[in-house]
Amino acid sequence: MQDIAFPDLTEEQKLNPKVRAKVIGEFSPLIKYIASRIAIRLPPHIDLNDLINAGVIGLIDAIEKFDATKQIKFKTYAEFRIRGAILDELRSMDWVPRSVRQKARKVEDAYSRLEYTLGRPASDAEVAREMNVDIDSFHKLLSETASVSLLSLDDLGENDADLSKRNLLEYILQDEKDWPSHKIRYAEVREIVARGIMGLPDKERMVVSLYYYDELTMKEIGHVLKFTESRVSQIHTKAILRLRSKMQKLFKEIGQ
Repeated sequence: MQDIAFPDLTEEQKLNPKVRAKVIGEFSPLIKYIASRIAIRLPPHIDLNDLINAGVIGLIDAIEKFDATKQIKFKTYAEFRIRGAILDELRSMDWVPRSVRQKARKVEDAYSRLEYTLGRPASDAEVAREMNVDIDSFHKLLSETASVSLLSLDDLGENDADLSKRNLLEYILQDEKDWPSHKIRYAEVREIVARGIMGLPDKERMVVSLYYYDELTMKEIGHVLKFTESRVSQIHTKAILRLRSKMQKLFKEIGQ
């Protein structure tokens, strides 16, 4: 897919229905791909078409707000807006039960406490002991909370009311002058996130890399690593909860 040459378009042209129709037509496969990728891990009652429609709204938003002077490719910006709109739609559905969110937060807090004390990634057995459950119950808990990690790196600030509309990619794409705090620049955030990912245990780092950078599905990752799809999902959930516990602190600092 070639990048749209928006630097040559006026603001009036961006709002032109024909221009929008052309861009939507060119980006419709991407919208369907992003929506389908997210839908894989959703309950069956979530309609894929609803997610695709939300993605179209995100693309239109991207057309209206794209600023070529920031030297960001439109395709990159559009992907961000499409994914963000779909996640907003999911949040509005409130499809993850409160009890599941609470369980996920308890696991996240356990990781945070242990890794602060130990100075290294905590093992499954250590987290299970910290939570006063046996290892089988801990693994079951990871499976139950896998849905929370769907929002994953796109929604690391969701537990903070004042940061509920923030996500990682937005911080990376924002210009420094637009930041709520000048204490931490976007390049520093990217570096901290990279360090957080590199600090994950090997299997978790591999799953994150294959899922987010190589864009493989959980099933495809299972084939690569010779794990079951459910095992890959557990590893992904652990990785995201570890990262969330680290990034929550960072986002709170940025919001101050």
